[in-house]
This record gives sequence, structure tokens and C-alpha cells, in this order.
Amino acid sequence: MSETVGPLTLAIDIGGSGVKIEILDAVGKTVSGRERVETPSPATPQAILAALDKLVDGLPAFDRISAGFPGVVRDGQIRTAPHLGTDDWRGFDLAAALTDRFKRPARVLNDAEVQGFGLIKGKGLEFVLTLGTGAGTAMFHDGVVAPHLELSQHPVRHDMTYDEYLGHAALERVGVEHWNRRVRRVIDLLAVVTNYDTLYLGGGNAKKVDDLPRNVVRGENEAGLTGGVKLWGPGWPVQSA
Repeated sequence: MSETVGPLTLAIDIGGSGVKIEILDAVGKTVSGRERVETPSPATPQAILAALDKLVDGLPAFDRISAGFPGVVRDGQIRTAPHLGTDDWRGFDLAAALTDRFKRPARVLNDAEVQGFGLIKGKGLEFVLTLGTGAGTAMFHDGVVAPHLELSQHPVRHDMTYDEYLGHAALERVGVEHWNRRVRRVIDLLAVVTNYDTLYLGGGNAKKVDDLPRNVVRGENEAGLTGGVKLWGPGWPVQSA
């Protein structure tokens, strides 16, 4: 049995449909089983923190916390939360709240960026497109995350935002075949706009995408948690503006 390498990180992935946690060692190896609950409704800060209390109860001790959040995050504070209710979250210091709750230092970043840290190779211009409740994006250059662009809320076609065009509701409405054409159209568009070297598809619906171009890679959804260890690596703090 391989030895656990400390320090241990409580990795949190807050999503529009589910909240997941896992304790990982310093090289990203799981120490606890992955736990998940449905995202509470309404998903206020207090409700999310209460859900985390239940998930963490009974887990092994940990040394630090990382959290991915579905919205704009700056210096641990939430600016927008389109899938959870922005009015409830605007200005909420999630990093400080997690530290106060669990008595461990906490770092918070946009969820697509955290997932990106779990997917990228750290070479060249790498772009991440997550396909879940909505459509998240992140961009990295030689392993360094770029300032956050909230493309999920930007119109992409016929006044529909990326969220509306590629999110889970769109998949259910138009069907897998039509949705795949939309995904391919956005991949081609992002290639022109960013000139990425590699694009990674993440999120729960990435497995439903077929016929991937040569420089597009399907990632594991677990990266939304495993990427959290990188928030404690070299190069922090990063600015997600």
C-alpha cells in the first residue's frame, strides 16, 4: 500500500446540481471516499455551508481546503453565481467562511479553473470548456491560469449565452445529436478566438461529446476535485477577475 503524502486537502466542488468533496494528499491521491449531495434549493451561502457540514462529518482530518465555485471569484470572494443566485452570493467571502467553519486555511477559485488544474499539462496555451449545468471556461498559459473571462454569460449564437447554448437544459431540449453540433461549433469558434494548443472538455456531459478534433481532449470529471491540490502549489495567489 502506497504511503499517504501530506499535507491533506479537503477538495470541494460546488456545482449547480451537486456538491462534492474528497480528501486528497499532496500528490492528488484520494484519502477518503468521494461524497456528494444534491445542491440545496435555494442554494444560499448558509445552505451550501450546512451541506458541507454534513459531508465533512466523520471524514479524516485535513490540513487545508480548496473549493471550486460556479461563478466569478476574486480573492476568495464571490462576485457572481448565475446558477446559485447571484444576489445571495455577491460579495460573500467564501474562503473566509470556510476557514471559519472548519478552522483550516481555504482557497477558492472558479470551478472551471480548478478543473483545468486537474486536466492541463502545463505547456502552451491550454483552454478548458466544462459541460455540466452550464458551460464554464478557463484558460492557461504554460500552466498559469489567465484572468477569468465569464464566457458562460456571453452571447454565442442567436443571443443565447454559452450556458443557454451548451448547458444541460439545452442538451435535454435539443437532443444529443443536435447538441453535439453545437459543441463542435463552439470548439471551432474558440480555436479562432484563442488559438489554443489544446482544448480540454470537462464536466459531467463531456462524455456525451463525439468526434473530437485532433487537439481536443476529453477529461475526467474527477478533475474538479483533484485540481484543488494545485491551488496550494507554486504560483499562488492567482487572480480570477
